[in-house]
Amino acid sequence: MPRTTHPAPLLDRFGRVHTDLRVSLTDRCNLRCTYCMPAEGLDWLPKPDLLTDEELMRLVRIATTGLGIRSLRLTGGEPLLRRGLPDLIAGFASLPDAPELSLTTNGIGLARQADALRAAGLHRVNVSLDTLRPERFRALTRRDRLADVLDGLAAAKRAGLDPVKVNAVPVRGVNDDELTELTAWAVEHGYRLRFIESMPLDAQGAWDRERMVTADEILAALGRVFTLEPVARADAGRDANAPAEQWRIAGTDAVVGVIASVTRPFCGGCDRVRLTADGQLRNCLFATEESDLRALLRGGADDEAIESAWRSCIAGKGPGHAINSADFRRPERPMSAIGG
Repeated sequence: MPRTTHPAPLLDRFGRVHTDLRVSLTDRCNLRCTYCMPAEGLDWLPKPDLLTDEELMRLVRIATTGLGIRSLRLTGGEPLLRRGLPDLIAGFASLPDAPELSLTTNGIGLARQADALRAAGLHRVNVSLDTLRPERFRALTRRDRLADVLDGLAAAKRAGLDPVKVNAVPVRGVNDDELTELTAWAVEHGYRLRFIESMPLDAQGAWDRERMVTADEILAALGRVFTLEPVARADAGRDANAPAEQWRIAGTDAVVGVIASVTRPFCGGCDRVRLTADGQLRNCLFATEESDLRALLRGGADDEAIESAWRSCIAGKGPGHAINSADFRRPERPMSAIGG
């Protein structure tokens, strides 16, 4: 069946249009962050369960050509662990309706790959970094790799991956004393810093709301050192639909963001859908049900059948994640197996 130039919007029952696809390339990671997984790691998905490059290409083609997806973020686990990543990105970039391509990474290995990723067609990168102190980095990640992350950030900037964003999750009593230090460092190096409220997505199930540093607390701490000027959504450019509330630091061109997933949820404007490394479609980060696209792919389904399954999954999306309600249910998969 021939495709239309403008596919019907990917709508849910609340009228939200979904244009942003997050694709996990692997559940594996080379860090063991204390707020994410146990020291021994997790039981990784068997390789035969993972989507192949060809399967990923087909699903992304269907998403962009038939479903109106315009933004593709590659996540993990740690996506830089996926073999042949530049070739995969080049394939996505060559699609007729190529999406904007970005990557979320812990930054280890980025120094080696930044130029190749940019040449392949990657536009932007987000690097997770919660501390600038080597001893604290070792304690948080159970690995001595801070220098590698900093080198990766610098390489990404040199390669022209713009803007280079840094994601930091403050945790009370762990790294919440570094809020202004991280901000000053990001301003100095030209990185765009975003603080993210911690969420109940760790494999251990140990998330504690009392240890979550709220958006209001983050802004109060920054306000004691910097003068913050709110950036209106209309002035945020391509970040206008991003979840971060943004502030410009007076006297500079630097912008800092806060993603208040728990205290100020933005579910009403969510335009995101997630595909796990084993081909399960999730209509919410906190979804408790998934749609099996891998089974359709390997069962011989045509593109129209896959589109239909995709639309049905999104049509069933709920109004929000319900973290703040008494009947909230954590998803069975941890963040590392869902993709950010």
